[in-house]
Amino acid sequence: MLQTFRNAWATPELRKKILYTLLIVIIYRIGGAIPVPYLDRDVLRSWFDQQNASGNVFSYLNVLSGDNFSKGTLLALSVSPYINAQIIIQLLTYALPPLEKLSKEGMEGRKKIDKITRYSALAISVFQAWAYYLTLKNKAQALVYTGSDFAKIFSEIVIIMCFTAGSFLTIWLGNQVSEKGLGNGISMLLFAGIIARIPNDIIRDFGYMQLDDTKYKILVPLLYVIYVLMIALIVFMNAAERRVPIAYAKRVVGRKQYGGQNTYLPVKISMAGVLPIIFAMAFMSLPSTLELFITPKEGGIYEKILKVFQYTHPVYGILYFLLIIAFNYFYISMQYDPLQISNDLRQSNGAIPGIRPGKPTVDYLRRVLSKITLVGAFFLGLIALFPIIFAALTGIPAAMGGTSILIVVSVALETSRTMESQMMMRHHKGFLE
Repeated sequence: MLQTFRNAWATPELRKKILYTLLIVIIYRIGGAIPVPYLDRDVLRSWFDQQNASGNVFSYLNVLSGDNFSKGTLLALSVSPYINAQIIIQLLTYALPPLEKLSKEGMEGRKKIDKITRYSALAISVFQAWAYYLTLKNKAQALVYTGSDFAKIFSEIVIIMCFTAGSFLTIWLGNQVSEKGLGNGISMLLFAGIIARIPNDIIRDFGYMQLDDTKYKILVPLLYVIYVLMIALIVFMNAAERRVPIAYAKRVVGRKQYGGQNTYLPVKISMAGVLPIIFAMAFMSLPSTLELFITPKEGGIYEKILKVFQYTHPVYGILYFLLIIAFNYFYISMQYDPLQISNDLRQSNGAIPGIRPGKPTVDYLRRVLSKITLVGAFFLGLIALFPIIFAALTGIPAAMGGTSILIVVSVALETSRTMESQMMMRHHKGFLE
């Protein structure tokens, strides 16, 4: 990867794209340091310190924003409204015929879906800004304003508009990277936000090593050895695939012969990426998040449910793991249609050796896909449960969650592949040369 970056830096066109991407990232980080008015940051920081271990949705949003969410800055919402909008529109594409029709209309249809996604992101960002404002007002008690009722209403509008504008500024910066920079812009900003948390996490871990307890001097280095092994596993699983052999029948048209080739159909093991973890995390955080708005009665059923859904409870880990497997199957079933693949193979005179075309091919692809999906789901579950298991066994919270590592490594690999493909296109000789 370092060699790829060195070669890309030596290429003038790619060097401009790299510098432009770095400029956008710097602007994004500066925006994350601009405070929103009428907020007491000391009160907000102490309240978030209490929320960090609860496993609610605010902890998840704080990770996505690179700690901007806990600081109440202009870019507190970061990329989360756009990610939520993308997920919702992607799911609705398979549920609503008009959206499904647009997805099949090529580039023009894709532009219309992107426009719908941006409008959906606007609605989601306004709702999240309003919900965050209510949380800061009612739960965190972090608002500071005095004066008449009009002044209070004015401050409410300013806070919500600042959070909403910051969210759309993030989306605009991401689109600029996608158009003029390197790689996917939203993923790059998400990558930058997670990377920005690493120095503070490392300082915290070294703080544990300064304690008198000997176990910290052993467990903290062990934690970073596990991180290295986890990164190696993610790189391996990212490239792992099941190759289904495909044979094409020979056809003679005039004096020319077509087909008669043997190839394969690649089926990636980790096809869904980090999305099943995000779905499962959002679902598991609902009970603890509702606690911020609804106070449970002492000894009631809701209080017992909240205890089960605590981040450190064994039942939480089991349900979390099962939901990741379920959402992985659900997402891949929408993305990968064995019936469509079977029909495409039949139309192109292709077939799987030893498998008859039609229903037998569909059944074979479903069996292969089911096994591959299970392996990928167990991989995602292991990555997601690592911080929970490590904290339960050692009492040390993992600096970076498995989800953060998965996002960072996946974005780094995708960016490296993008640079390689652009260098290959630049040095590819045309047929006229």
